[in-house]
Amino acid sequence: MKVKKHKMTIGRKDKVDFPELELMDIDAKIDTGAYTAALHCRDVRVYEEDGREMVYFTLLDPLDPLYDGSRFSLPVDSRRVIRNSFGRAEERIIIVTNIVLFEKTMPIELSLSDRSEMKYPVLIGRKLLEGQFIVDVARTNISFKKKQKKRSVA
Repeated sequence: MKVKKHKMTIGRKDKVDFPELELMDIDAKIDTGAYTAALHCRDVRVYEEDGREMVYFTLLDPLDPLYDGSRFSLPVDSRRVIRNSFGRAEERIIIVTNIVLFEKTMPIELSLSDRSEMKYPVLIGRKLLEGQFIVDVARTNISFKKKQKKRSVA
């Protein structure tokens, strides 16, 4: 007998945490039309260290309230050709880090891209959503509201 896994409901947008990138409560758009998740960053530079491909980048833009000028260096997980929102194919660097949603820490693949023209610095695609979440487009910030409620009780 197959056991059904309970799926959490997520809204069309939420605030998520990336603890390893020191980003908390960052706005994310939930996009079932996208496969891979994306993170807004600038000054992406690939280099080699001890025979391993690494990427160096700055998160967000100076106008973003969460911007602090932090630069990060992480291993490159892969490179993929991804169609951007304008339909153009572009090669992107993929990193793997953790995301926290509904107080659950999960690994996530993120493509590093310039999302300065987009409303949300983070896009979460089907790869993370599949099998775990149901998207309710009429709702927003479900995970964030639960986190806020827990903080106010503590």
